[in-house]
Amino acid sequence: MKVSNNRIGSPQPGIDAGKTGKTDTAGALSKDVKAGALNNKEAIKNSAKVDVSDRAQMMQKAKDIATSTDTVDEAKVARLQKLIDEGKYKTDAAAIADKLVDQHLLIPD
Repeated sequence: MKVSNNRIGSPQPGIDAGKTGKTDTAGALSKDVKAGALNNKEAIKNSAKVDVSDRAQMMQKAKDIATSTDTVDEAKVARLQKLIDEGKYKTDAAAIADKLVDQHLLIPD
């Protein structure tokens, strides 16, 4: 097989493009390829379907909640911070443990 540096659609050396009846086929081909690619992208976009697992959806929701700044209740945070600083904030370890176990049992492995 012989490899040459001739571009696709360009006339070969020694051949007059006017005599072969060729015009700017590279430009026309380029437009057809671009139009085909656009139609292909739209077809793929319309037919693509992704199934995301329940766990992945829950993780994304948790990430969204953690990064969201509009759901922070600044007054509540300040009140709790003051109670913690004063040593007046008390926690119920048994209730926290129960809720952690309940939440763990709800999350599919």
